[in-house]
Amino acid sequence: MSPAGAATADPGTPSRSPRTPGRPRWWIEVAAIAVFYVVYSAVRNLGTGAGAEAEAFANARRIIRIERFVGLYHEETVQDWFLSSEWFIRLCNIFYGSFHFVVTAAALVLLFRRAPERYGLWRNTLAITTGLALIGFAAFPLMPPRLLPPSYGYVDTLAAIGGLWSFDSGAIAKVSNQYAAMPSLHFGWSTWCALVLSSLVQRGWAKVALAAYPAVTFFTIVVTANHFWLDAVGGLVVLVIGYLLASAISARRSR
Repeated sequence: MSPAGAATADPGTPSRSPRTPGRPRWWIEVAAIAVFYVVYSAVRNLGTGAGAEAEAFANARRIIRIERFVGLYHEETVQDWFLSSEWFIRLCNIFYGSFHFVVTAAALVLLFRRAPERYGLWRNTLAITTGLALIGFAAFPLMPPRLLPPSYGYVDTLAAIGGLWSFDSGAIAKVSNQYAAMPSLHFGWSTWCALVLSSLVQRGWAKVALAAYPAVTFFTIVVTANHFWLDAVGGLVVLVIGYLLASAISARRSR
């Protein structure tokens, strides 16, 4: 006879416990990210065939007309303010070419290690955001300001002043689609990083740096003439859509 108050269970019936999200397997995540990046690189660089330059130039003129219509076509003026400081522009080129990947990768690792319960949502947000950007690159090839004819007044700062690398060098020149500008993943990813890391950093200086990161990225993509400011708006739009879709996926899986 069972002790008073003790619950009995049918030994043939397996007990069920609430499902709790565990830490993802790191090697699966690394493999998935590697495959995704290879696919991303291949698809991103498809828009360089015949006629791409003319279409990209036409789209750039459309962007300029929109910015002029709203009275906010000032990218060339902003660049002019800083061109005399070559050391500063060189730093901006280095920032543009390196922080984009380094900070995003670091954010993924920190999120994986410190907040595994949030990792799936924000990883999916990043993946969907990037996938939507690929659609944008294919549907709307866009010539960045630095590649416009000289009459537009822009300077290709990477070519004229330099950084850690160049679009015209070796392997980069062969695989880089320089018309993959709308939306700006630099701005989309930097905003993603700020959102992801906001609850993971504790020091005051780190919080300030994190809050400033998207703003600095925005300034950098404009002053180096790699993007129009509307490209950054496009990056924010795909990030919001990516988050909403990732949230829907997470909600469905938790049912």
